[in-house]
Amino acid sequence: MRRAAERITAVWLAQRGALFPWVPVLMACGIGTFFGLRVEPSVAALAGSGALGAGLLALALWRGGEWSGPLGVAVALVLLGFALAGMRAHQVAGPVLGWRYYGPVEGRIVGIDRSASDRLRLTLDRVALARVDPARVPRRVRISLHGEGGIAPVPAQRVMTTAHLAPPSGPVEPGGFDFRRHAWFQGVGAVGYARVPLLAVSPPAGGQRLFAARMALADHVRARLPGQDGAFAAAVMTGDRSGLSLATLEAMRVSNLAHLLAISGLHMGLLAGFVFAAARLILAAIPLVALRWPVKKIAAAVAIAAGAFYLALSGGNVATERAFVMVAVMLVAVMLDRRAFSLRAVAVAAVIVLCLRPEALLGPGFQMSFAATVALVAVFGWLRDAEIPLGPRWLRPVLAVVISSAVAGAATAPVAAAHFNQLSQYGLAANLLSVPLMGLVVMPAAVVAVLLLPLGIDGLPLWVMGQGLRWILGVADRVAALEGARIPVMAPGPWVLPLLALGALVLVLWQGRGRLAGFLPLAAAMLLWAGADRPRLLISDNGGLVGVMTGAGRALSKPRGGGFIAETWLENDGDAVSQKAAHGRWRDDLLAPLRIELVQGRKAARVPRGCGTADLLVFTAEPEVPPAGPCRVITPETLRRSGALALVGQADGLRLQSAAELGGHRLWSPQ
Repeated sequence: MRRAAERITAVWLAQRGALFPWVPVLMACGIGTFFGLRVEPSVAALAGSGALGAGLLALALWRGGEWSGPLGVAVALVLLGFALAGMRAHQVAGPVLGWRYYGPVEGRIVGIDRSASDRLRLTLDRVALARVDPARVPRRVRISLHGEGGIAPVPAQRVMTTAHLAPPSGPVEPGGFDFRRHAWFQGVGAVGYARVPLLAVSPPAGGQRLFAARMALADHVRARLPGQDGAFAAAVMTGDRSGLSLATLEAMRVSNLAHLLAISGLHMGLLAGFVFAAARLILAAIPLVALRWPVKKIAAAVAIAAGAFYLALSGGNVATERAFVMVAVMLVAVMLDRRAFSLRAVAVAAVIVLCLRPEALLGPGFQMSFAATVALVAVFGWLRDAEIPLGPRWLRPVLAVVISSAVAGAATAPVAAAHFNQLSQYGLAANLLSVPLMGLVVMPAAVVAVLLLPLGIDGLPLWVMGQGLRWILGVADRVAALEGARIPVMAPGPWVLPLLALGALVLVLWQGRGRLAGFLPLAAAMLLWAGADRPRLLISDNGGLVGVMTGAGRALSKPRGGGFIAETWLENDGDAVSQKAAHGRWRDDLLAPLRIELVQGRKAARVPRGCGTADLLVFTAEPEVPPAGPCRVITPETLRRSGALALVGQADGLRLQSAAELGGHRLWSPQ
């Protein structure tokens, strides 16, 4: 026992000075535990977890020994992460529409973007619904505009229309992405569409000034740069993607350049770096200032202010907020004469982000940005410490770009494949042809354009910016058109990404030969992914679409309708075919010996029927007379409670699994 304690102490001593980067990892374990629960913990349990974690943390820091202290801190951080996620979930709680609504909808415009169907989409707050108790009205609703005519939406304007609204939908298959949870943390309590014109109730009456300024700048940029160049420029400068076509978005995704559209770490880093370098150069050129003032620290403060302005101008979404925190931490390190690019600085940024928005842990943006940043810091730190030469001075910037793109691409590829079910075969080449131009031309021109905008002489920098973006769009189109540009990938199981993250973090953060143990969870994750099994049968949450796995891929019961669900099922299968092609695989005997019968439409549901030879009867409309017989009956009412269904297991032990079963009873679940 004593020898084991001595060995544990020696291990801890070997990690001395390198334990802080594990702080956000342990917090993430607690946050992940909260979101993984199937039963909502009580407020008392959350408060107890937070109090216990805080007390244990204080005790471990005050009285902890060589190994008991770090161990106590680790347990405390997990408990605090758990409590933090729970408190955040309760903090954003708001009414969620519990039924389908059709009627007048009135509210103030606080968001303008485009839906997946390329329709203009509005987010409204201060909502009013006819004949609905104000206490039950959601704080925010999101409506896609499918009607023609009507007013052009203006930020902060109060508008009304007649719309179909419904609660945010659950996963399209058991264990899939839960849009209800995502909407819960966005404060959106209902989604829907309108087929009638949008009407103005009152003009903008103050408030939402940054939103109005953002949309005005986006309109100005699109007026100066017509076409997709201007739409791209507006997205980069303000975060407004409403002008981008579906074809452009698809080309950017397939070529692995979609990250250039989101205002994230790359854009914030490029902007802050340009402002920092420019401010430092200008101040250094003034002898009186350069000799008396700390030019480097002043330039860092100016860059932080520029980043804060960019954050506000771009709408302050989660990705931009996260990017600003990361950049600000590194610039503050410069001001404190500390190393800016270090794992400790990345850990501080991660702790801040997780404290502000614990739910960000579940999103691909958080996972990909921190995976790329940690990998880049680790690789370039190793190159620096090992004193590996990167060739002559003139070649180093080129090699740095190549290494950066390769490392970031390798670090984010598994995460992107897990979330988006695809790999970009030529993504590295596309990024090498595009990212340098983004840093050397596009972002500097954007900064100059904003500075010259009040003087009305921003035309030239916007033109320069447009030329750079035109090149990037051309690269995206050409790469996306190459044969095999997109490689479909099957969705992994729930443990794959956590194991990948654990293995990579052990390899990077652990000190000594023990880091090689990181290869074990990495190997386990890849084996689990390779052996992933997709459900034999999928039934949508309204019974309108059924998918059966065959030797040739999933067969779908309908050639159109339920397009988003069909697309998601096929993507998760790693099957790059259209819904129409998947319907061509459909036959009535696909599930033999399990027999399934679809009863589609209200007319068919009114006809009394028995089970016949069917093991499973699926109704798309509620039957007037319950079928008689031993078969299992699936109706819209049962699906409303269960959500989407999947048939899982082997031939001798098949069972139906529901989305509600895996999702559990949480704050964002239907009540």
